[in-house]
Amino acid sequence: MNTLAKDLTLLGMRLVFGGLMLLNHGISKFNRLVDYFNGEDVGFRSVLGLGEIPSLFLAVFSEVGCSILLVLGVYTKKSSWPLIATMFIAAFVVHGPDPLKKKEMALLYLMAYIATAVFGGGKYSLDRVLFKKR
Repeated sequence: MNTLAKDLTLLGMRLVFGGLMLLNHGISKFNRLVDYFNGEDVGFRSVLGLGEIPSLFLAVFSEVGCSILLVLGVYTKKSSWPLIATMFIAAFVVHGPDPLKKKEMALLYLMAYIATAVFGGGKYSLDRVLFKKR
C-alpha cells in the first residue's frame, strides 16, 4: 500500500470511528455523568465490580476524552488503548451472553481501535506535528 493511501485511510478511520464514538455514545454518557452530579439516578451498569459511577466515569473518559484525542490524532496509539478496553468490555462482558448481532458494533469499533493502536495516526495527525514523527 502506498504511503498516501495508508495515511488517508488512517485519517478516515480516526475521523469516522472517533467521531461516531464521541457523537453517538460518548456525549450521551457524559450527559448521564452530569445528571449524576445534579443528584439524579443514572442507572449505569457496574462493570467488573467497579461500581456504577466509576464504570460510567471510565466510559466517559474513554468515549469522550480518548475519542477527541483520536479524531485530532494526538497520542493516537495511547488514546486507542482505553477505547480498546471499553469495546472489549462492551462486546464480551456487557453483551457477553447476547447474540452476535448485539456485539457486532462493539467488535467493529474494537478492530478499528486495534488498527489505530498498531499503526498510529498517520501523516495527517497532530502527533506528527507536535512530536515531529515521520
